[in-house]
Amino acid sequence: MSAEVERIILAGFGGQGILFLGKILAEAGMRNGKHVSWIPSYGPEMRGGTANCTVIISEHPIASPLVTVPDTVIAMNRPSVAKFNVRIKAGGMLMYNSSLIERQEFRDDIRLVEIPASEIADELGNARVANLVMAGAYAKFSKLIDYEGMVKALPQLIPASKKELAEINLAAFERGYQYVKEKKYMFGRYVYSVFKGI
Repeated sequence: MSAEVERIILAGFGGQGILFLGKILAEAGMRNGKHVSWIPSYGPEMRGGTANCTVIISEHPIASPLVTVPDTVIAMNRPSVAKFNVRIKAGGMLMYNSSLIERQEFRDDIRLVEIPASEIADELGNARVANLVMAGAYAKFSKLIDYEGMVKALPQLIPASKKELAEINLAAFERGYQYVKEKKYMFGRYVYSVFKGI
């Protein structure tokens, strides 16, 4: 990822909290003093189909909020991979929910990051926080937003009527962050390796 701009497409089933995940990244970017844009996708595919949004985080003013060639795609389900992986720039990153997406023949010119987000969410007792697991994982890779910015962004986006979810949302975020931190991702030109316990 560039140290000056990160263009992200986030996608999954309607109901997986994709738009909320995008808002978290955008809010964290603002709290880190960056220029941001967030564009949701609304329509008949929002429930049960592939919902998506785009986020840009930049050191400089954003000329256009459209993301046609993303640096990163965060995919929560298989249809999202099929729809968006072809658009990732060469050398970009596909971060995907490996609990729902089987390892397959992906493109050989992008970096792959497997996060068992749904499995981790189930361990926490709430399947709906898989999106927060992915938020934590992305925070560990991002060069423009950090852990503290994300943690500060979370409470701002939780409605007053759902404040009881703050604790589990933070726990899911931290689990995603630690999952990546505890692994050593060694990216070659086109592939990655993971070493545990290093």
